[in-house]
Amino acid sequence: MSGRRPVGRSRAALGALTAAGTLLALLLPTGSAGAAATPQNSHRSTTPQAALDAFWTASRMRSATPLDLGTPAQRPGAAVPRSAPATVPPTLPSLPKLLKAPALPSLLPGVLPQAGGPWTGGGAVTKSIGRVFFTYQGRTASCSGDAVTGGNKSTVVTAGHCVKLQGAWHTNWVFVPGYHDGQAPYGKWPAATTLSTPQWTASEDINYDVGAAVVAPLDGRKLTDVVGGQGLSFNSGYNKAMYAFGYPAAAPYDGSKLIYCSGNTIKDPLFSNDHGLSCNMTGGSSGGPWFTSFDEKTGAGLQSSVNSFGYQFLPNTMFGPYFGDDAKNLYDKAQAS
Repeated sequence: MSGRRPVGRSRAALGALTAAGTLLALLLPTGSAGAAATPQNSHRSTTPQAALDAFWTASRMRSATPLDLGTPAQRPGAAVPRSAPATVPPTLPSLPKLLKAPALPSLLPGVLPQAGGPWTGGGAVTKSIGRVFFTYQGRTASCSGDAVTGGNKSTVVTAGHCVKLQGAWHTNWVFVPGYHDGQAPYGKWPAATTLSTPQWTASEDINYDVGAAVVAPLDGRKLTDVVGGQGLSFNSGYNKAMYAFGYPAAAPYDGSKLIYCSGNTIKDPLFSNDHGLSCNMTGGSSGGPWFTSFDEKTGAGLQSSVNSFGYQFLPNTMFGPYFGDDAKNLYDKAQAS
């Protein structure tokens, strides 16, 4: 969730990014990791599912707080790889051909733009989006995430700092879709493997702050068979109408409700290659999805970014990474896990 303002705004000085800082409400990792399929870019969990379910009580989920990140390292704007645009359609019941149109199919009056408010529209986002809980440096914390379509039916997309931060993979990682007021209506889904882009895992490059988790089956069922899966869009360009969702947990929010922002995005004119959106979400919203081609009636769309960071000197603006080739490679790797 990015820097605190929207997603946790960085406390850094002028130019300093708050990688999902306040907003971040990062998943605080605690435990240690198991062997990773790709040693530097993924991490395998060895904590038993029953132990995680018992650990994440309603009280502990409510008390998980946003983590105010330090300033991410500034990098000389590495070029984001761009191939031909590619999309993955959503897999949601009764939405067969949801996204034929390239633009927003059906907007309700007065909703776009929205700088931050509770989502009351219902639909697919109320099941596919959830809070992410984890331990980091011995503390419990939270981010946001989204269940997406995939061959393994088990992939959650979030921010890179919501799976790994300051060189350590978060532990006790679970995804709680449809979370509200301490409740887990669709269960607590533990990560079997967490992954991030090579650029984030190696040097926490804010341009590539994208993470994913492959969650284990729950009660014999796979994640998207239970909550559905949103679609994805890669290399779709800048300056788009988008909707951003998340569970901000820092004031004035408390993490109990799904919050959204919407509007036309800009390309970051400062230090990153990210999308920017007017949004007042705070810590804890990090990792929440940004959608293009979003249909308010069905609550489904194509995920094109995640809440990542904010600049302290630029309030009420959230930034999210461009989903280019590296985000697509991460998604593909998750499917192969």
